[in-house]
Amino acid sequence: MAITIQNDTGLITLATCNTEYQMKTDEYGVLLHTYYGAKIYGSDMSETISCRERGFSGNLTVGREEIRSYSLDVLPQEYSCAGSGDYRISGLSVLDSNGGRSCTLRVAGTRTEKGKYSLEGLPHVYDENGEAESLVITMKDPYSALEAELQYSVFEKSDIITRSVRFINNGSEAIQLEKAASLCLDWQFGDYDWLTFYGCHAQERNLQRVPLHHGVQSIGSTRGNSSHHYNPFSILAEKNTDENSGLCFAFSFVYSGEFLMEIEKDQVSQTRLVLGIHPANFSWKLEPGMSFQAPEVILSCSSEGFGKLSRNMHKIIRDNVCRGEWKYKQRPVLINNWEATYFSFDAQKLISIAEESSKLGIEMLVMDDGWFGKREDDYSGLGDWYPNEKKLGCSLKELGEEINKRGMKFGIWFEPESISEDSDLYRSHPEWAVAVPGRDPVLSRNQLVLDISRTDVQDYIIDRMSDVLSNAPISYVKWDMNRSICEKYSASLSADKQGEFAHRFMLGLYRILEELENTFPHVLFEGCSGGGGRFDAGMMYYTPQIWCSDNTDAINRLNIQYGTSFGYPVSTVGAHVSAVPNHQTGRVTPFATRGAVAMSGTFGYELDITKLTDAEKEQIRRQIQRFHKYYELIQRGDYYRLTSPKDPCVIWSFVAPDKNSALITAVSREITANSAPVHFNVPGLDDRRLYNAVFVLPEADDRPLKVIEKISGAALKNGGLTIPVVQWWEYEAWQVEITAAD
Repeated sequence: MAITIQNDTGLITLATCNTEYQMKTDEYGVLLHTYYGAKIYGSDMSETISCRERGFSGNLTVGREEIRSYSLDVLPQEYSCAGSGDYRISGLSVLDSNGGRSCTLRVAGTRTEKGKYSLEGLPHVYDENGEAESLVITMKDPYSALEAELQYSVFEKSDIITRSVRFINNGSEAIQLEKAASLCLDWQFGDYDWLTFYGCHAQERNLQRVPLHHGVQSIGSTRGNSSHHYNPFSILAEKNTDENSGLCFAFSFVYSGEFLMEIEKDQVSQTRLVLGIHPANFSWKLEPGMSFQAPEVILSCSSEGFGKLSRNMHKIIRDNVCRGEWKYKQRPVLINNWEATYFSFDAQKLISIAEESSKLGIEMLVMDDGWFGKREDDYSGLGDWYPNEKKLGCSLKELGEEINKRGMKFGIWFEPESISEDSDLYRSHPEWAVAVPGRDPVLSRNQLVLDISRTDVQDYIIDRMSDVLSNAPISYVKWDMNRSICEKYSASLSADKQGEFAHRFMLGLYRILEELENTFPHVLFEGCSGGGGRFDAGMMYYTPQIWCSDNTDAINRLNIQYGTSFGYPVSTVGAHVSAVPNHQTGRVTPFATRGAVAMSGTFGYELDITKLTDAEKEQIRRQIQRFHKYYELIQRGDYYRLTSPKDPCVIWSFVAPDKNSALITAVSREITANSAPVHFNVPGLDDRRLYNAVFVLPEADDRPLKVIEKISGAALKNGGLTIPVVQWWEYEAWQVEITAAD
């Protein structure tokens, strides 16, 4: 069984195939966290907890008697509370009706369930195959009417545990939740590094690895969404951990809004990590008889390094977070007109792009910003989701049909959460824009944010988008959000509930997406927020792919996609080939290299195909054929990082789940004169099987330039491969195709 409860000792164990997670109720009803790591086969690790008096740490009192050797300030706990005598960062902060801020949670009961718990109105890991087992631990505050249900699900074969918390007010007076984290996790021992993924617009998810120091370190977002700046995913790792060895832990927040991830090394060198909704703009009035559901966190542990940890996360997101018709269905290779035309296009221009694209094997044309309302630039039109037939020269239905006649699917861009002041919608409903009364609003990209915490605004968006999607042959929606939210205020909320705005905004977004996807199940929705500003597991529940970054420069993308790969599968990564010089960096890279990098994603094009040379068009034809050939391997294979973007040559591979084949891509990031050979090992294949390895230089018409026959998987893993000694230019790409020889 994945979950075992020893009622006589209070020990609870959550077991996956390679790890165990353990907690124990002590004699005072406190739920202690005793272990998370590699398998220990049910041994009770509470024996490692040392109780002793600590100066200036509050002590437990029982019947007004102080227990000097017992302090919550140093004990490892499963879910900590502020005002309980624990001075470290905590998971829960409560404001009572009398103004008090103390809270104490004690175990009141446990229950197990087959299957996975679900979270109403929130994205979450789901269980289609009956793999999961769930645990609910009921915690009560003996001094108030607050109850907390700690929720756990275990995916034994996947080495995954999920956690969440539900808060219930069983009293007759309101309780104010000031902080309601989804996860609190303690480690008594260990010296760790913390891996986080920082960035900015067009430079998302840069890996940062820093040692934990005494004190509090944190990442988070108060920008209204998860942001380009800090991703809601991190890794805690022992000092010696690398790609293939060492103990490490992953934490992924299944939420797209504001978050705070804190980690503290305390007075006795213990480590605590707390993750949840950012408390800076959060305060939830929990009315009598009501409940509040915190979002979910995905946890995984690996004693085999970052590679195994990433593959655990890839699989659970690909198989148990992404949903719908497009979860596994082969997605079309698309071309987006944004970098080709920006706002300057009409139907004839789009049809000319479609005609040329269809000849080369591209399967979908996506019409980006500028097709609706009075939208000739980014100063106007957002919110007026009515096709501009005068600009297009035809109806949206007619345009879609013309695209379809060319053998192409038709996709369309929306930015439903934003509104322009110069729009009919704003003139009709200025109160629908997010703004603080009496203050000039903060603009960004010349636009305001729609208050989708309101059901009337949600209904408007659902109605307008449904009308557009129902009246034209649209197969794809690019869902964009091009600004952060500054003012956290809703005209529909009372003063004592303004702290609920940011979370209600996200609940509104999730409701809109859920209803539209239920109504239009055949439409492929791609997420976007200025590229990667909302690249998180929460959005992947609704959009199985997300535009990874607005930065389409192939060399910059090496770093962006490398960082992304630690927590998210390639099948979620929107990646396109764009024109050169690149419109963001001015860099010129070979067409084949741009294709090789974009191929490690959902794959498409972002350029004016009518302006390409015949040689470039032929490369597109070959790239698409190659992508189709390896589609399943790329989208569902096991991903391995073989080098990093700090290395002169960046190398990664996909290995088929059955270990029959692999595809390796190498991109020269930096060349020096008289450089050393590029050599790399190839893990993941069957040690005892024999394979053939074919080296291909995509720039050279995909002709095999070197073939190695009947080399064992063990030789590939331990001995490795060397890129052939030919002229090796900067920014050039190689690929190696490996297939079973037997």
